[in-house]
Amino acid sequence: MSALKDVDRLTRPEADAEHQRLVKEIKTHDKAYYGKDAPKISDAAYDALRQRLEALEARFPDLVTADSPTQTIGASPSGKFGEIKHAKPMLSLGNAFTDDDVSDFLARVRRFLGLGDEEELSVTAEPKIDGLSASLRYENGKLVAGATRGDGETGEDVTANLRTIAEIPQTLTGDVPDVLEVRGEVYMSHADFAALNEGQREAGKPEYKNPRNAAAGSLRQIDPAITAKRPLRFFAYAWGEVSEPLAGTQFDAVQRLKSAGFVVNDDMIRSSSHDGLLDYYRKLETRRADLGYDIDGVVYKVDRLDWQERLGQVARAPRWAIAHKFSPEKATTRLNAIEIQVGRTGALTPVAKLEPVTVGGVVVSNATLHNEDEIRRKDVRVGDTVVIQRAGDVIPQIVEVVKDKRPADSQPFVFPSACPVCGSDAVREHDEKTGEADAVRRCTGGLICAAQARERLIHFVSRKAFDIDGLGAKQIEFFFEKGLVREPADIFTLKRRNEAGEITPPLQEWEGFGETSIANLFASIDQRRSIGAERFVNALGIRHIGETNSRVFARAYGDFASLRATAEKAVTDEAARAELLNIDGVGPAAVEALTQFVGEEHNRDVLDHLLAEVTVEDAAAVAADSPVSGKTVVFTGTLEKMTRDEAKAKAQSLGAKVSGSVSAKTDYLVAGPGAGSKLKKAQEAGVTVLTEDEWFELIRQ
Repeated sequence: MSALKDVDRLTRPEADAEHQRLVKEIKTHDKAYYGKDAPKISDAAYDALRQRLEALEARFPDLVTADSPTQTIGASPSGKFGEIKHAKPMLSLGNAFTDDDVSDFLARVRRFLGLGDEEELSVTAEPKIDGLSASLRYENGKLVAGATRGDGETGEDVTANLRTIAEIPQTLTGDVPDVLEVRGEVYMSHADFAALNEGQREAGKPEYKNPRNAAAGSLRQIDPAITAKRPLRFFAYAWGEVSEPLAGTQFDAVQRLKSAGFVVNDDMIRSSSHDGLLDYYRKLETRRADLGYDIDGVVYKVDRLDWQERLGQVARAPRWAIAHKFSPEKATTRLNAIEIQVGRTGALTPVAKLEPVTVGGVVVSNATLHNEDEIRRKDVRVGDTVVIQRAGDVIPQIVEVVKDKRPADSQPFVFPSACPVCGSDAVREHDEKTGEADAVRRCTGGLICAAQARERLIHFVSRKAFDIDGLGAKQIEFFFEKGLVREPADIFTLKRRNEAGEITPPLQEWEGFGETSIANLFASIDQRRSIGAERFVNALGIRHIGETNSRVFARAYGDFASLRATAEKAVTDEAARAELLNIDGVGPAAVEALTQFVGEEHNRDVLDHLLAEVTVEDAAAVAADSPVSGKTVVFTGTLEKMTRDEAKAKAQSLGAKVSGSVSAKTDYLVAGPGAGSKLKKAQEAGVTVLTEDEWFELIRQ
């Protein structure tokens, strides 16, 4: 409610301007929601706009006009269908967001009716179905017309579509009034919604956002045959015009609708206790996931119909009813399983698999559990009832476990110490500064782990690794999905396997390929059968070992065979590990990652397969006596005589350290045309600035 606090401080011109803006904005959203079944904002955001508008009009009553959203209902019929004028308006409901709002509602009813505190006030409570409101007109027990709510006065004629819904009777049973308009909600169950979206995916069509949108879109099809194929349901809960009273109370009237052949909600109760109503609300909130359909709150109605008649209505809503909305960003549901997913860096991420529930207008079936420490801290277990939260586009997360609903046989979750995909060890690295274990457990399987393989293969062929022309992310993904490339060596055996007939049909006959393109691809691969040690190490995609550490490791040992031998020995030998740690510029994280990688038999096999296909050249020796050895160099602007990568590699081969930013430790800034802020900063710091020609003159000395 904080957004409402400053209303009293607004001047009249400010209020008038904001009122015009809000009216226009709300009408736009009403048209999208009611007319097109395509809401543009969440229910919570929409409610906030309406609350602000109501506060403005309460402060400045003369702003209220007949066409204000506070005085109207829904949206006008779209024109796609014929129109039906409702014999009695289909009203909207006021909203309660807190327990105090419910108390205020009950107090207002008592004041209006002049009831004393001792006089019983019976109220019904029922789930507020999140669907599409519809009105059915029966004459002499026969269904003659059906309409959407529309603007409350006039709705769209969807009679033919409503007739296709099995839960809407064509003929009523028992003794019913000659004229009976039945109001209720068309909706779709969670299971049917999931099946519908699965069909949409298989057909390559867009999926529905939530069951409410799916139900509304299905009902408002021009062709009733399409509606007939959609699994729509209907709950009856109210009435419009009747030729004779159904009963004396709300509860009994709904039961009479049930006896006439309608499906009514069996979770409806009647209570004369304020605390009883709130208890029902809280219990229903925890049961949302078990209902099998979407609800977004509880509807309270004064039970006595003669009192409803006396209470009447204000503008668009009855005085005798109110909707107690659930939190728009939170919901309670059941945790069915904890699934461990492995990311491209090998991170094992626990994901909560939930009983689907709609939160903020989106169906949520997964939530993040962050890591094993978070699971242990919150004591999250399979089978638990949990409170989830979703704010905006933030990934849903579990914020609380409802411990008193925990199954008696529940067990603490045991986080795996092996990768669920490839079986390799999953370890928690230690921070080299604090010595504490990392929050994330990671698979050490590397290239052999299918969960990581695709992304690692894409890195393997990237520009700063093997740089194979014509073999990028798109091609790697294609070959990976077809099972033709699962590890790096497979790239270099493609041509051999294709010519031997092991790939059928041959690649040149596959759609999107051809004789020329395949020949060019094989030629590009063959051109990269020889590679420098620095690039080779970087191509392996080992965590913490990027371009810089790859160069440091390679140059420290000269050849890859020596580096590998030392790393494999360091798995169990502290002296070998110390040797690696003593390399200038290498930290414990990189050494740990390297030894873990070669410590896995899977990875050693991958290396052996790859080394059978390629030749790793020795690393270039670093010139220790060059003019720039030990100096820090920054390149900026456009270099005209060589690429930035070439300039960087040349400087490093001469023993220089190349940095991306200027600091007090920078010795030289090499500035080409277009140099900007780095040049200015270097000049201010007194750094030696060289042109490209001056740089070449310096390194030729």
